[in-house]
Amino acid sequence: MNNQMYFEKFSSEDDFEYFFKLVSNEKIMTMNFGRVFTLEEAKKYYEKVLSINEKSKDLGQFKVFEGSNKDFIGLGAIVANEDVTEVEIEYLLLTDYWGKGYGCSIAETLVSMASGVKSIKKVTAIADPNNIGSKKILLKNGFVSSEIYEIDDGSLAEIFHKTIEDIK
Repeated sequence: MNNQMYFEKFSSEDDFEYFFKLVSNEKIMTMNFGRVFTLEEAKKYYEKVLSINEKSKDLGQFKVFEGSNKDFIGLGAIVANEDVTEVEIEYLLLTDYWGKGYGCSIAETLVSMASGVKSIKKVTAIADPNNIGSKKILLKNGFVSSEIYEIDDGSLAEIFHKTIEDIK
């Protein structure tokens, strides 16, 4: 499915409502963070998002809109390591858009955006091992599972990766 979407960076306090719509949704956040963000946590994290977004024109966190009706559907992120040789992609979708191909399209777009940055050699993504939908998205986009590990709260996370050579 080829979903028409467009991406805009989170760039001001006016965009916080979009961000909070995602991170305060229990169904979305249970699969991605284990719990929802409080308003205070969301505001603090969003300050970091704005700060990171100011530093790079190609990387950061983006609002994602459905192209034909311009509805906000989720977010996509490309977060770089210190020397910008490796990035992690992240995506969150409003539940109305689950299972319709948008997640796969967002992941594909993020990988394409990352491959356009010359210094990036590797793209990773992390998913809950029980999040079958997210795992399907990553595998369909050519990611390979490389490790399942325990995070701070005792739950498990699975890391997926692909190299830029795999993309080109």
